[in-house]
Amino acid sequence: MNEARGRLTRFLRRLAERYIFFHVLFDKRMLSCVAIGFSSGLPLYVIMILVPVWLRLEGVSLAVIGFYTAVQTPYVIKFLWAPLLERFPLTRLGRRRSWMLFTQVPLVFLIGSLGFWQPSDQMTTLVIISIALAVFSATQDIVLDAYRREILDTDGELALGNAINTQAYRVANLIPGSLGFILADHIAWDLNFIVMASFMVVGLLLTALIEEPKGVAPPPQNLWQATALPFREFFQRRALAPAFAVLAFMLFYKLGDSMATALISVFYLDTGFTMTTIGTVVKYSALGSLIIGGLLGAIVVVYIGINRALWVFGLVQMITILGFAWLSEAGAVTWILVIAVVGEYLGAGLGTAALVAFIARETSKLAVATQFALFTALASLPRVIAASFSGLIVEAIDWTNFFYLCTALAIPGMLLLIWVAPFNARYDATAQLKGSGE
Repeated sequence: MNEARGRLTRFLRRLAERYIFFHVLFDKRMLSCVAIGFSSGLPLYVIMILVPVWLRLEGVSLAVIGFYTAVQTPYVIKFLWAPLLERFPLTRLGRRRSWMLFTQVPLVFLIGSLGFWQPSDQMTTLVIISIALAVFSATQDIVLDAYRREILDTDGELALGNAINTQAYRVANLIPGSLGFILADHIAWDLNFIVMASFMVVGLLLTALIEEPKGVAPPPQNLWQATALPFREFFQRRALAPAFAVLAFMLFYKLGDSMATALISVFYLDTGFTMTTIGTVVKYSALGSLIIGGLLGAIVVVYIGINRALWVFGLVQMITILGFAWLSEAGAVTWILVIAVVGEYLGAGLGTAALVAFIARETSKLAVATQFALFTALASLPRVIAASFSGLIVEAIDWTNFFYLCTALAIPGMLLLIWVAPFNARYDATAQLKGSGE
């Protein structure tokens, strides 16, 4: 009798946990995370995926395309102007919403204007527009990341909200990386980029419908405090060596994956696939893996914790890089392309979900905008550097060996997990880790 009662109690507890999970999943804060992720990802993927393919089709060399991707540099240095967003509101909309509107309106016009220039004789103008696009996009990231951190409180909410945000970020990839590819075979590039720009309406609707976060820390009293507090707070929270280990981990965890996907759309093109084939395969294969991976990733991060998710998802993201090496050797085989795309969206998406949750956990609400900007800038640094030199590396060692190299480069980030996120350790933000050298 007692055994039956125990089984019933355990069943009801599991049922309640699932109800709570799905209740939180459809909370308005989680729906905001969907719009935040999509609005944040769209401008980046236009620069990172659609423009390089356009340049390749116009006859631009791999080396030049690689150096073009250096226009992503604002994502790496965005922490330099993050204190401005932390300190000053622009309008009566509030500190967060006013900066959202300030960045989103120019993004619509900048994305829409890309196709009106010819890479063959107007490359300088195209680069200038792309840099401006990256600056406004990186600034939008600062305020959207800060807003998301301020509306999520517990570890469970951070894990779930950031997992949802990450998958929405990856969904944004489908607009330039799938729809944009398909449209390229049927309409002119100027109209194609106008269609891309129209999807920024998601961000504008978000800004119009949300409210400013409540119960958050007041703005810094001056710009110096807004600049100094994030660094002082972070290094006061832990010993020096563990603090630098955390920063190094943020830098190296996505290194292999970032390098492998830096010129991935150009790789598909060089392998022999048509734009329509790439767009169609990415659309259907990626969409399915995103839905599965998004739900699976959110559940796994919530139930096993951020530390364990970093280990599990990191291994998955490292192994799935090898799918590109397989595709490189096989050639233009569609079913292998499907496997490679599914693997990429699952592996990279899950790894990013765990890393963003970790970054959110490491960010103090006392200095959320600048710290989040600094941490995500570190995480994006490998993508920008790798993209800049990937073209030269591929020309030197070919695509297959390039993907083997990317797999090896994922190892240092996994090794750093031993110190920054032990598999079975409970997180304590105030703990001073042993062996710090203090």
